[in-house]
Amino acid sequence: MKSEEPNDDEVVTWWGLVIEGYLATQNKLMGEIAERFGLAPASFDILIRLVRSPEHRMPMTRLAVEAALSSGGFTKVADRLVASDLICRVPSPDDRRVTFAALTEHGLDVAQQAREACAEILRRIVLAPLGDDASGLAEAMRTLRTVNGS
Repeated sequence: MKSEEPNDDEVVTWWGLVIEGYLATQNKLMGEIAERFGLAPASFDILIRLVRSPEHRMPMTRLAVEAALSSGGFTKVADRLVASDLICRVPSPDDRRVTFAALTEHGLDVAQQAREACAEILRRIVLAPLGDDASGLAEAMRTLRTVNGS
């Protein structure tokens, strides 16, 4: 017996639930990260990208693109991270047009702690409620990113 195709309201409702679930979860996650580490979402994102990068550094322009920030928006975030001694700007030895954002020792420590906390929070607020469905959700999102990404 063939299942009925969902009607328009069902499809729109499903997508709304995806968005609402993501936003509620992201807000809870970022709220806990802000409470524990005093990091805004953009700052946390940049630290996580840097801690996972070779030598804990990336060209600033690439980091801004990956973090989906405008040039001006990224500069403001980077300035705050520099002022907090979490990152420093390092000129490229190979291309004077390139400046790297690099974690300081303090920044590396904070980034590693924040990554561990993020994993712990995600285990509690995503993995625990979803159980075996969590890997299916991740694969579904990977598929959507692949087919719809730019």
